[in-house]
Amino acid sequence: MDADWITTMRTGAVAAHSILLLAKEKFSVIGMLGLGNTARAALLVLAAMLPEKELHIKLLKYKGQEELFAKRFIEYPNLHFTFVDGADSLVRGADVVISAATYLSEDICEDKYFEEGVLVVPIHTLGFTNCDLFFDKIYADDYGHVHHFKNFEKFRYFAEVSDVVNGKAIGRENDKERILAYNIGVSMHDINFAAHIYRLIDDTKLMEIDLHGPTEKFWI
Repeated sequence: MDADWITTMRTGAVAAHSILLLAKEKFSVIGMLGLGNTARAALLVLAAMLPEKELHIKLLKYKGQEELFAKRFIEYPNLHFTFVDGADSLVRGADVVISAATYLSEDICEDKYFEEGVLVVPIHTLGFTNCDLFFDKIYADDYGHVHHFKNFEKFRYFAEVSDVVNGKAIGRENDKERILAYNIGVSMHDINFAAHIYRLIDDTKLMEIDLHGPTEKFWI
């Protein structure tokens, strides 16, 4: 099984799920950095789930990738893009912050820029260790992903997302809580999606499938 497409789309879908589950009720401003395929997948899924919702999306400028990213979503009239120069501007005023950056050498900005009610989704877990110490609630796909984090014992509240979905743990309780969702993803999601796709192919009697892998840098 080549999981390039499945893993990328699943990771984006999990981030979008966390937003729908844990963002404040009337969120509208999203800050995004790390504008590669996973970030594209996250916004594609979110846009599909909220086709009528007006979303104002701030993109952190990086080597012109912000322009390519916005162009990818030109057919979505409810998505409105602006480009910002620094992480401080990206985070300030955002209801949701999505980071799909694969490398960050340090935390992206000071505590003071994370306003009340913000949801932060660091898909690759980097750049937000300061938030561990003052955010009201922290969630993850799996305890094993985060229990070794240097600040884990200092989390004010921790639960797995699945427990929130199943009513075993509390989620957001008000629009003032600052929430962090570490969505690394679990491989069982990939296997589950692959099984569904396999059955779909069998059901439609599709005999030929193009398995050519992606060759472009941005292919979502």
